[in-house]
Amino acid sequence: MGYLGLAIWLRRNTHPGERLGLTLSQLPVGLRWGTPAGIVLGLANAAVILGVVPLLGSDIQFLRQTPHARLPVAVMLPWAIVAIAVAIELNFRGFLLGRLCALSEKSGVGAAGRIVSRGVAIGLVSLVFSFDPFMVATFKHLHWIAIWDGLVWGTLWVRLKNLYATIVAHAVEVMIVYTILKIVLS
Repeated sequence: MGYLGLAIWLRRNTHPGERLGLTLSQLPVGLRWGTPAGIVLGLANAAVILGVVPLLGSDIQFLRQTPHARLPVAVMLPWAIVAIAVAIELNFRGFLLGRLCALSEKSGVGAAGRIVSRGVAIGLVSLVFSFDPFMVATFKHLHWIAIWDGLVWGTLWVRLKNLYATIVAHAVEVMIVYTILKIVLS
């Protein structure tokens, strides 16, 4: 449904690249902000998955059987991970979060109200992302980690209006987690 909504929105709006935060001039800023955010999230998430989750008594061995783990490394790194990051960020941050933020700007609330409504929008989109049926089915009890990822990526998008930043952060984070888990769980 989200991608159908995005397709309809793309057809009905002029300059969608600008509205999504995908102009070529924004790429350097996206790389500058997205790369460190992705590194920090990737290392933090790998530490949580490998250190904290087992201490809490949860199994992580199922990660060996996810669709991502079954694909050859040469397909996942970087090709599939980048493609997934682009698709997810277009839908969740660019389209869904972008439209919720646009609604808050047209609602007539003052600056404080916009800050609150943007915070609520970031939180809501993070929850929707984390509880996406694919996320829950694939990553089982670890899907909740995507909440803080979504909070960081959403904050980046709202602050910078730059979808490259969220795509890069998402891709870098997943590449780090994927690589570390691939090594440790092999």
